Amino acid sequence: MSEAIKPAGAPPEAIRKVCVIGAGVMGAGIAAQVANAGVPVLLLDIVPRDGDDRDAVAKGAVAKMLKTDPAPFMSKAAAKLIETGNIEDHLGRIAECDWVVEAIVERLDIKQALYAKIEAVRRPGTAISSNTSTIPLDRLIEGRSEEFARDFLITHFFNPPRYMRLIEIVTGPKSDVALVGKVETFVDRAMGKTIVRAKDTPGFIANRIGTFWIQSGLNAAFDLGVTVEEADAIAGKPMGVPKTGIFGLVDLVGIDLMPNLQKSLTSTLAKDDPYQAIAKTSPLIEKMIADGYTGRKGKGGFYRINREAGKRKETIDLATGAYRETAKASAPRADLATLVATNAYAWAVLGPTLAYAASLVPEAADSIVAIDDAMRLGYNWKWGPFELIDKIGAAKLAGLLAAKGISVPPLLALAGERSFYRIEGATKQYLGLDGDYHDVPVPNGVIRFEDVKRGRQPLLKNGSAALWDIGDGVVALEFTGKMNALDGDVMKLIGQAIPLVQEKFKALVVYNDGSNFSVGANLGLALFALNIAAWSEIEKLVAGGQQAYKALKYAPFPVVAAPAGLALGGGCEILLHADAIQAHAESYVGLVECGVGLIPGWGGCGEMIDRWRSNPAMPKGPMPAVAKVFETISTATVAKSAAEAKEYGFLRPGDGITMNRDRLLADAKAKALSLVDGYQPPKAPEFRLPGAGGKTALDMAVTGFQARGLATSYDGVVSGALAEVLTGGAADLVDVVTEEQMLKLERHAFMARVRDPRTMARVETMLETGKPLRN
Repeated sequence: MSEAIKPAGAPPEAIRKVCVIGAGVMGAGIAAQVANAGVPVLLLDIVPRDGDDRDAVAKGAVAKMLKTDPAPFMSKAAAKLIETGNIEDHLGRIAECDWVVEAIVERLDIKQALYAKIEAVRRPGTAISSNTSTIPLDRLIEGRSEEFARDFLITHFFNPPRYMRLIEIVTGPKSDVALVGKVETFVDRAMGKTIVRAKDTPGFIANRIGTFWIQSGLNAAFDLGVTVEEADAIAGKPMGVPKTGIFGLVDLVGIDLMPNLQKSLTSTLAKDDPYQAIAKTSPLIEKMIADGYTGRKGKGGFYRINREAGKRKETIDLATGAYRETAKASAPRADLATLVATNAYAWAVLGPTLAYAASLVPEAADSIVAIDDAMRLGYNWKWGPFELIDKIGAAKLAGLLAAKGISVPPLLALAGERSFYRIEGATKQYLGLDGDYHDVPVPNGVIRFEDVKRGRQPLLKNGSAALWDIGDGVVALEFTGKMNALDGDVMKLIGQAIPLVQEKFKALVVYNDGSNFSVGANLGLALFALNIAAWSEIEKLVAGGQQAYKALKYAPFPVVAAPAGLALGGGCEILLHADAIQAHAESYVGLVECGVGLIPGWGGCGEMIDRWRSNPAMPKGPMPAVAKVFETISTATVAKSAAEAKEYGFLRPGDGITMNRDRLLADAKAKALSLVDGYQPPKAPEFRLPGAGGKTALDMAVTGFQARGLATSYDGVVSGALAEVLTGGAADLVDVVTEEQMLKLERHAFMARVRDPRTMARVETMLETGKPLRN
């Protein structure tokens, strides 16, 4: 495993090399995620019918992934860990590997033929797994030896493998427990997946429930005369489903995939399974597939972009099959219980789906927790089926089912008036098949922040931040505002936290459970101040942020920042001031202020210069580091992974990367504790800046971009302000510039940009679109 991207808490080197057979979308994506973990991969596929390059299929898959957005690779360096080949010439090389993943076409006969070849050349004790999405394990290993059956399991990844956190693992009665544990440890800690153990049943958990849910939604829309837009509005946000809804999701995964899933499930499920009664297609969908309207990958799907009509978004009319302009449909505002009781489409989608999910314990999973985890992580539902039932009420749902002639599942009847989840003391529990409540299991090495906070009071709290005791002398600073935006209250709490931590604790971790670490300063508040020309309030916020971040940097205890998701602007700057960073692999980090006409104001400029000039690969002298930082900040560059953040200098080479989001808090806490003994705050840096000559060079570079039409005149103004700060050009501070002088340069330049009316316009645009702008 490559040291450069070795995840924190990585297991012993039990799996040192992996072979993936099948270089399609899933196989190639699995190979990329193994490479993201720093582990070498052998990627094999068939020999193409044409051409001289017998490895062309696998090579082409890697080349395609390097161009794909969103990227399967966390860095281009990861791609170099994939070695390509073909099944005919290189299958024998699986003897070099500790785990072989089969990800070929979903046909039982072809899989079984491949397994026969694998068995002839594999090394005994090598884990063999299939990425099948529907075929039961016992059928896959028919005809294979006892030894092969012992080493075989199903590892069902979800697409795209880099970004989807779920993996369903299925084992058989003969599976080697120790070998399965070895694979589970690797996919958890190295590949970052949350494991859900599924039974050996068709479709396992997520796809079985998800396919039933989708089919119910499609059927009901046709039967009830509901439009595509109305269906997605009802079965989207109100149910905790991503904004794609059902029709948008089918467009995303591919309309042509649905008949294949349907065929596989109907051929393997029991004849009395409820899915058999709803499994059907419509003439319209059949025609769409035949005409190439297979969703986003085709000409369009239920939605399409009509480029002949000026990129107009259009939706298909389910009754006529004709496209029309997409209509706006609002999500119902009723609570979920009222919605399913009063809206025919909401009931038709959710009622039978929840009943079906409840009927699958213990057939498909041992507990309701596994069902809920699978649907939240595999289909991005905000709430799992049993969490949704609790929102409706188990007894109420049972009554609605009975009234509509639908059989009430035994587990739902067992719940009666009780909820499926409850809080007992400070512990979350779930209802088991025995009728008793049991603690929701927490994997070893995982700290759940919600568990830490449940039933306790924070050490400090205000409207935008809180400070929590997470045990062993470590506290966690949590941002709590919308998208964890930063404001004066955050800075105030930091100021209050430092003396408290110094007196009673050992270390501080900056962490939260949000989907984004922090999007930076609260621009809505800043825009309000701009509109009333409250310049003193803005300057107070800038100075307060600088003071708070400096206080963290020079605190007499270790500070570790643990980002996940977006860490932009001020959210990035707090990382730069921490003693160490323990980042989730999916951290997207950048100083994006130039995108709205500003420059970093909370110390980001100086911290970035200090990092780059300390890089051994950076040429000596004041200009190279400044030029590098100018390039990164002026273009509002955002690293699209923690690994890439190291390449841009947002993370230091020694900062940690946690692949599994569930383990981030525990890893950050461990990192903080490792710094406690003998801790000394860093010394304040001093800078040698290139001065006026350096600013001229940077200005000339921007002028060149403008001449080529790659930058506007206003971009030149913003970049010029940034160049003055980075070079000290305006003040001619070319000998020794202290950190305090650097902060003053930032503060003055920031306030100058704030007063430009064009900045206000850019801020307004960003708030309207919700997206950071780039120059």
